[in-house]
Amino acid sequence: MPELPEIEAYLHALRPRVVGQRLQRVRVQSFSVLKTYDPPIDRVVDVPVVEVGRLGKRVVLGLDGGLSIVIHLMVAGRLTWLAPGATIPKRSGLAAFDFADGTLLLTEAGSKRRASIHLVDADGLGALDPGGAEISSLTIEEFGERLNRERHALKRTLTDPHLFSGVGGAFADEILWAARLSPTQMSTNLDDDEVARLHEAAVETLRHWIDTRVAEIGDGFPTKVTAFHPDMAVHGKHGEPCPKCGAPVQRIVHVGRETNYCAGCQTGGRILADRALSRLLKDDRPKHLDDTR
Repeated sequence: MPELPEIEAYLHALRPRVVGQRLQRVRVQSFSVLKTYDPPIDRVVDVPVVEVGRLGKRVVLGLDGGLSIVIHLMVAGRLTWLAPGATIPKRSGLAAFDFADGTLLLTEAGSKRRASIHLVDADGLGALDPGGAEISSLTIEEFGERLNRERHALKRTLTDPHLFSGVGGAFADEILWAARLSPTQMSTNLDDDEVARLHEAAVETLRHWIDTRVAEIGDGFPTKVTAFHPDMAVHGKHGEPCPKCGAPVQRIVHVGRETNYCAGCQTGGRILADRALSRLLKDDRPKHLDDTR
């Protein structure tokens, strides 16, 4: 799923292309993608885009007159900028937004249709906001207060859209590695130093990857959008050496979702239990890095 850095890269590419431009036409090929009917989608025709923003992991096109087009890519949705009037692909195409200088195409890979488009006024936009705060805007005290609202594992807390905006599994892995904290440590069990360390790691990690994504596309438009990057430290790096300590990166798989971490840096050498691996190996499952040597 595209996360905050990928969405920011989309916004960076969209602003010079659509802000100040009138929407000439909206073509909806898969009507399941359109989640609102009032106001009707044809209300946006011939209306200029006045701003491009983000609501969590959603792309928001703010229109003159107060309406907003809100696009949620979910897991497999992607945006592409093509020549004016480009054809919508039959299999993956969901919708197209036509401007004089180009077409913004929304596609979604696979058979599951989870991406969505909402056309809303200011009240409707507020209703779509899950309430997560931008971590970069929080003081350490405010950050700590949100961590303590509910008792959950740190990775779950960081990815809760009601608490923090735009963070998904990939960057939660990277943040926790940078903070040297276990993904399963309880959010309410952090001391002041650990809260400060996690806050700093979150701010710096997200800033670094936003800058990286934006620099990679330059004046172009994002392609091959994914939350994985070969320069990441642990996410998607199972079995590879940690760039800090050299220990092999570990993983936990639960309900199809993977968590990557370094036992050497984050858990004092302890290998966290993985349900599938525990069932398979039982008592032979390694419980510490020393057991793997």
